[in-house]
Amino acid sequence: MIDSNDTTSTRPYLIRALYEWCTDNALTPYVAVAVNERVQVPLEFVKDGEIVLNISFNATTSLKLGNDYLEFKARFGGVAREIVVPIDQISGIYARENGQGMAFPINASKAAKPPTSVGTGTESKQPAPPPEARSATLVSVESTKRSAESIDEQDPPRSPGNGQRPTLKRIK
Repeated sequence: MIDSNDTTSTRPYLIRALYEWCTDNALTPYVAVAVNERVQVPLEFVKDGEIVLNISFNATTSLKLGNDYLEFKARFGGVAREIVVPIDQISGIYARENGQGMAFPINASKAAKPPTSVGTGTESKQPAPPPEARSATLVSVESTKRSAESIDEQDPPRSPGNGQRPTLKRIK
């Protein structure tokens, strides 16, 4: 019998599958990334500890979707940058055009503060969440927006078709 602790994470496989689904359907794959000191992205584009990256064929060069890292080169404001994201820091992948995709939990012990703040090195390790909290969640950005709008009526409704990027919201 195989112990679940000996198996590899399903996250990189699901990310690759959804990337392929997006490209096969002429959709633009976006990944949401929880930024910490292990993530190599242009920090000037990070907002609230997160960055959303377009990983389509037209937006990237040398894209590698490995089991441990997402790596590619892309232009930000006309400047070529090398991007390196640990797979466990990807909080979601979705299609820009319709918001369909999948959200992933970020392990609290690995999702340290963004690199703009310096830790003391004395932070304690958080226990691993229970298995049900670690599983991936299939979401539609539109359905999560409707839920969020009913909670917070201050935000105007937004859809992917109005020129604004869709956002992933984690609901529990």
